[in-house]
Formats: sequence, C-alpha cells, structure tokens
Amino acid sequence: MLLIVGIVVVVAAVLGGYTMAGGALLVLNQPSEFVVIGGVAVGTMLIGTPVSVLKLTVVQIKAVMGGPPGRSEYVELLSMLYQIFKQVQQGGLMSLESHFEDPPKSPILSRYPKFMKRHDAVDFLSDSFKVLIVGGIAPHDLEALMDEDIKAHHDEALRPSASLNKIGDALPGLGIVAAVLGIVITMGHIDAPPEEIGHHVGAALVGTFLGVLLSYGFVQPIAQSMEHRVNDDGYYCLCIKAGLLAIYKGNPPAIAIEFARRVLPHSVRPSFEETEKFCRAATSSSQQVHAQAA
Repeated sequence: MLLIVGIVVVVAAVLGGYTMAGGALLVLNQPSEFVVIGGVAVGTMLIGTPVSVLKLTVVQIKAVMGGPPGRSEYVELLSMLYQIFKQVQQGGLMSLESHFEDPPKSPILSRYPKFMKRHDAVDFLSDSFKVLIVGGIAPHDLEALMDEDIKAHHDEALRPSASLNKIGDALPGLGIVAAVLGIVITMGHIDAPPEEIGHHVGAALVGTFLGVLLSYGFVQPIAQSMEHRVNDDGYYCLCIKAGLLAIYKGNPPAIAIEFARRVLPHSVRPSFEETEKFCRAATSSSQQVHAQAA
C-alpha cells in the first residue's frame, strides 16, 4: 500500500510543480521517448538477468505491494513451534518424522495456513528437523548448518533488488541516449521554423527528464523496498532457527519459544504474555482435536 501511495505522491509532485510553473502537460507526452527508454531498460534486464531471477523479481514486486510479516504471523509461528516442541518433549524427535515427511498432511503443520504458504520456511523447518531425527550432530554444527541455509536463501532473495538497482543506475544514461536521438532528429530539421525546432528540442529533453525520474523516483526506491522486504522476511527463519537450537539443547518448550521470540524486532515481536496465551490456546485446541479423533 505504501508503495502505491509513494508512486502517487511522486507523480503528483512532479506534474503539480510542472503545471504550477506554467508547463503544458501535453508537451510531456512523447511516446517515442518512452519506447526508447522503457524498451532498452527491459531489453538490458533480459540480457543481464537469469530467468529464475526475473520470475523472482515479479514475485517480490507483488509482495512489496502488501506488507512484511506482521505480529499475527509471528504469533501463529510461535504457537506452531510450541506445539511441535511439546510433541518433542512428550514423544521424542522420532514422533515428528511423519509430520515432516509430508507437511501438508501433518495434523500440526496443516493447522497453520500462513506458515504453509511460506514454502521456504516449510522446507527450512522440515530439513532441519530431519537432520535432528537422523541425529549425531552437535548443537554448534546444527547452528552452522542452519546459518548456511539461511544465508543461501537470503543471498538468492537479494538478487532481484540488485538487478533492479543496476537498471535504475542505467536509466539516466538511457535518458541521455533518447535525448541524443532527439537532437539528431532536430539537426535533420535545422532549416525548419523555430516552433518546429523548439518542439524537437523539447521532446529530446523529455527523454533526459524521464530517465532521471524513472531512476530516482521509481525504480531505485522499488528496489530498495524489495531489499527491505527480504531483510524483514529473514526474521521468519531466524525465529525458527533460534527455537530449534534451544529445544535441541534440552530447554523446555516454553523457554525454547522465548529464545525464538527474542530474535524478532520489537515492531512485530509479541509480548511474553501474548505469546504464552496463544501457545496455551493452540495446545488446548490441538488436544481437543486429538480427543475427537480418538
């Protein structure tokens, strides 16, 4: 939502200031400049960006239209982890093997749709628990393993914003290309009346204007927003990692959840009382489901 609001503010400020100074809006309507700048920008991105990154770019641009994980999503995550940790405490790690062999069919995991939509987090939790089930790994080695997994995913998720930033850096130059082409056209009409020459020069300058505006007003801010979103999303797996390490070291479920809660930023971190309340509610609900099934 803030992305859309920001775009509207940028457009309104530029066009509003331009018209206040007496500018005519129709002068800015230069389709040929849009074709040159936009077409070359898209083409260079296609040349220099792998298909997987292009697909991820589209996904992340859609994601920034919304917002990062909020408090409710982390409350759900902590509640789910608490149920899993209680299962470990009561039945041991092997009792969770079936849950992570097919997560969508798990009686615990399937009750948390927001978590199940995060395929990277599902894979991270499943793969990490499978390592625990296999056994024979020291806590510090488990931490190093999870850190490598998180880093690999984080580096991959940052590639779209880096690619978009490079396009943003290139746009002022592409605006100059469009302006030079406009000057070439102007020179071809050097014997024309002053009004026509002025029109061609104005069209050429619009190219420079568009290149700079698209770069600093749209593309680079969107790339920065994508980078912030990736960093915000990273706390989700960090929360899982902290809880897993704590439970693997022998801490009781409530303490393991506290380790997981403390890695979250204050803007989205549930309070201790709030977390405890929802964990107990989730456990009671799970017990009722099991009782009905029995």
